[in-house]
Amino acid sequence: MRRLRQDGRVRAIVFETHGGPEVLHLADVPDPQAGPGRVRVRVEAAAVNVWDVKSRAGATGAPAPTSPVVPGLEVAGVVDQVGDGVTGVAPGDRVVGFSVGGGYAELALASVVARVPDGLDLTEAVTLPVAAETATRVLRLLDVRPGETLLVHGASGAVGALATQLAVRRGARVIGTASARNAGRVSALGATPTPYGAGLVDRVRALAPEGVDAVLDAAGAGVLPDSIALRGGTDRIVTIADDAAADLGVEASWRSERDAGDLAEAVAALARGDLVTTVGAVLPLADAPRAHALVESRHPGGKVVLVP
Repeated sequence: MRRLRQDGRVRAIVFETHGGPEVLHLADVPDPQAGPGRVRVRVEAAAVNVWDVKSRAGATGAPAPTSPVVPGLEVAGVVDQVGDGVTGVAPGDRVVGFSVGGGYAELALASVVARVPDGLDLTEAVTLPVAAETATRVLRLLDVRPGETLLVHGASGAVGALATQLAVRRGARVIGTASARNAGRVSALGATPTPYGAGLVDRVRALAPEGVDAVLDAAGAGVLPDSIALRGGTDRIVTIADDAAADLGVEASWRSERDAGDLAEAVAALARGDLVTTVGAVLPLADAPRAHALVESRHPGGKVVLVP
């Protein structure tokens, strides 16, 4: 087991100014303490998200940092401290959840956590919180029902892949856009793959001559006009990735609705093999700049995970 320092400091990845991946570096930061509603986790895996990259680059609209910032939205590890009001988990439990104050560290605070069965690797579990929350939220907004046809843009990505699987489990038919090299993966998820790009409307109409009932845009690749054409309007189209939504009259869903029950259900399904996720790379914490560069390449091959 990793031995943590006894001087009230832990190692973490921080940035002190916005910029490229090179602004990320190791530093000593104070031990976080679990306040009300929080647990402290001895981090075994921290996932790298697009939001982390945007935050580091200054692309979220947030002001320039005035003190070191620890990035990271998702953590998995072992609980070692529990704050007041926390129920359902105890020190020694393996958990995964949403970090509070940054997850790229030896110790991190977390909220909205779920216990992880012993048979599930924490590097797999940490792929779930953001993607499962987003996929579940959007499918609820779209009210996808058995027998309906759902078009998923970006079906091979983290959110798209989970949304595809959850929709198929509901009894829906899914058509998923993806690159040629990811077509096999989309098919394995239970969807009918089709290439994105020019001619998409004709290709989807050939696959679903009766039309599509709902559209999830997880790609943000300018596909909303085609989606509107396929739906014959803006009804039952939701994007999580395209800022042009408001101009086009399409619903955009940005606000997270984190729920411990939903996360626990996703973790259990992953442990049973009813859901699958893909880990593209597992890197040491010190390689955070490389991890961010992989995510920025848009072809990381799956979730990029950091391990202290």
